Amino acid sequence: MEELVKLLTEKNLKITSAESCTGGLFAAGITAVSGSSSCFDGSFVTYSNEQKERLLGVKKETLDSFGAVSYQTALEMAKGVRLSFKADIGIGITGIAGPTGGTKEKPVGLVYVAISHKGGEVAYKCHFEGSREDVRKSAVLKAKNLALDYAKKC
Repeated sequence: MEELVKLLTEKNLKITSAESCTGGLFAAGITAVSGSSSCFDGSFVTYSNEQKERLLGVKKETLDSFGAVSYQTALEMAKGVRLSFKADIGIGITGIAGPTGGTKEKPVGLVYVAISHKGGEVAYKCHFEGSREDVRKSAVLKAKNLALDYAKKC
């Protein structure tokens, strides 16, 4: 995360995150870096659908139609948190870290990672292998890399 914090600080960019299955692990990674307050004001951990709606503005229709673990929900999480914090970059992470909770349609390890910025939003469907902690760490790494790629283009 040091490279990301350094780049965001150099480019005077702010980042925020809305996390579900990672439980704040992305935010914890950012704030573990000294000086991160220059690029990070806060984040939301929204585990329940109610909080995704209330804090992030995820539409009830989205949750009802596609579920909390979906491309659409990840996009709305990323955009909602970016707008809420008036940040340049919003990260949304939602998935099934396991070892329980998976279904045939949405297996353990399925994670959607989204990024929102002034140019729009994009989400990625990922399937990570390993333990609960492996899935969570892999999702955070994907989010970090998305943010790095975007920041390098700014």
